[in-house]
Amino acid sequence: MLDIIKAAIIGIVEGLTEFLPISSTGHIDLVSQVVKLSQGREFMDMFEYVIQFGAILAVILLYFNKLNPFSKPTVKEQNATWQLWAKVIVAVLPSVVVGLPLNDWMDKHLHTPLVVATTLIVYGVLFIIVENYLKNKPSHITTLADITYQTALLIGLFQVLSIVPGTSRSGATILGALLIGTSRYVATEFSFFLAIPTMVGVSILKIGKYLLQGNGFTGEQCMVLLTGSVVSFLVAIVAIKWLLKFVQTHDFKAFGWYRIALGTIVLLMMFL
Repeated sequence: MLDIIKAAIIGIVEGLTEFLPISSTGHIDLVSQVVKLSQGREFMDMFEYVIQFGAILAVILLYFNKLNPFSKPTVKEQNATWQLWAKVIVAVLPSVVVGLPLNDWMDKHLHTPLVVATTLIVYGVLFIIVENYLKNKPSHITTLADITYQTALLIGLFQVLSIVPGTSRSGATILGALLIGTSRYVATEFSFFLAIPTMVGVSILKIGKYLLQGNGFTGEQCMVLLTGSVVSFLVAIVAIKWLLKFVQTHDFKAFGWYRIALGTIVLLMMFL
């Protein structure tokens, strides 16, 4: 029962941070140092990634009509939706090419408080610098239709940076999109859409690896995984709606300052 409560806490953290540019993996790594489940390391390696699938279901639910070409009334709108999906796939390809070969090495060597704290601070500073640089500069990509295949690929190259814990998948893609000239709202939405194939693929990879290692699921583990995923899903719905409303009237500097503050606190706790 205690593990189920802890799974719910981790699910809350995942749901809140998956789509905010503050690194869900980094936050889960840090929270897991305090909220420790009494499960084996192999299960935890899988659990911490797979509950992100719950957050992805929140995007699918909220954007189902927008992302479903079969719900469009005209052929033109259907084609536009298929093109959006094609651009999403193009943007995901760099992560597949680079991320898959490095996945195990990253899990083994980079999931440490020092790495998380450092990347939190570095990208926090970058958010502030980029926002200051872009101040009063108009965006030339103001709708999803304005995103070309070349632009999608460039954003996807930025997403590759997120394989380092603490970077933030959404943070890297949003930063890249802003630098390319995308509006904050469109950059945020496109980062949501990139999460769907990315995190579905990661979830399948992690579960497959877990099972191929000869592991199975006990009844308690199934409840832990289900609880974390459901809580992540519910909280992510609220977080997505809040973020979309926030970026209409604010920039991302607040997230940059938050990252710097959290990273500094983690470093102080480590060294003091």
